[in-house]
Amino acid sequence: MLNIRYPIIQGGMIWCSGWRLASAVSDAGGLGTIGAGSMYPDVLKEHIQKCKDHTSQPFAVNLPLIYPQIADHIEIIIESKVPVVITSAGNPALYTERFHNAGIKVLHVVSSAKFAVKAERAGCDAVIAEGFEAGGHNGREETTTMCLVPKVRDAISIPLIAAGGIADGRSMMAAFALGANGVQMGSRFVATTESSAHASFKQAVIDADEGDTQLTLKEITPVRLLSNPFSEQVKMAYQNGATIEELKALLGRARAKKGMFEGNMIEGELEIGQVSSRLNNLISAKDVIEQTIDEFNRLRIHLLKQVNYVD
Repeated sequence: MLNIRYPIIQGGMIWCSGWRLASAVSDAGGLGTIGAGSMYPDVLKEHIQKCKDHTSQPFAVNLPLIYPQIADHIEIIIESKVPVVITSAGNPALYTERFHNAGIKVLHVVSSAKFAVKAERAGCDAVIAEGFEAGGHNGREETTTMCLVPKVRDAISIPLIAAGGIADGRSMMAAFALGANGVQMGSRFVATTESSAHASFKQAVIDADEGDTQLTLKEITPVRLLSNPFSEQVKMAYQNGATIEELKALLGRARAKKGMFEGNMIEGELEIGQVSSRLNNLISAKDVIEQTIDEFNRLRIHLLKQVNYVD
C-alpha cells in the first residue's frame, strides 16, 4: 500500500524528525517521516523539498491535527504531493477525504480500539495503534502495546501498524504475532546519526535505564518524559496539588525544543519512550532498518524450528 520495501515506519517526533532522518529511513527501505508538529509552514515546506531532493522513495509527514496553522500545513502537503500523511491528536474525518482526493494515503494514530474504529469509518487507509510505552504525547488510557494491538486488530479490517516499545526485530516479531501488519518505531530513531535531536539528548536516551521515564501532565496533554530536573519540578508540582493553570505555567512554551533540540538537559522537556532503557548505541537509520529486519528474519526461522515446522 505504501510502496515501501519493509513494513517499518519511522515515528514523526517533534524536534527529532527532519528531512535528514526521513530521507535516510526511506532510502533504507522503510517509511521516513517528517515531524510537522514543531515546524512553521515555511519550515515544513523546506523540509519536504529537501527530503524530495535526497530520496526518490516514498515518505510521510506527521500532522498533529491540533496544530494552530493546520490549514497552511495541509495546503503545503497537498501542493508538494507528499505521498503519505500520518495524522494524530484529532478527528481524521475532517481531512481524510481531502487528502484522498489529492492521492495521499492517510494513516491515523490511535490509543484505543474505539478510536481505531472511528478512524476506519473516517476512511483512513490504516491505523497506528500506539501503546502506553510510547514516547512523546500519549493516550490517556494507559493501555500497553501488548493489550492494545490485538484489541484493535479484532475491531478493524484495515491495515494495522503497532507502535510503542518497538525498537528491534524481537519486538517487531511480537507485534506481528499480535496481529500487526507493520511497526512504527520512534525512540530507536531518535538515537541515530541523522536524527535532528541534540547530541546531549541522544546521549541521555542512550544512558536511560529502567524506570527513567514517566507518563505525566495528563490534565494538559499526556506526555512521557525522561527524568531530569524539569521532570522533577513536575513531580513536585503534583505533590503540592498544582492546578491545571499552574501546570501550564510550569510547562510554559518551547520546553520540548529547549530540551530535545537545543540540548538543555536541566530545563528542557525530554520526550522519549520506555524502550529507551534498551538502547545503548548511536547508529545510522540504515543500520536500524537492516539490523531490525535481519533479527526479525532470524527469529522467524528460529521460532519455526522450535515448533517443528521445519527441520
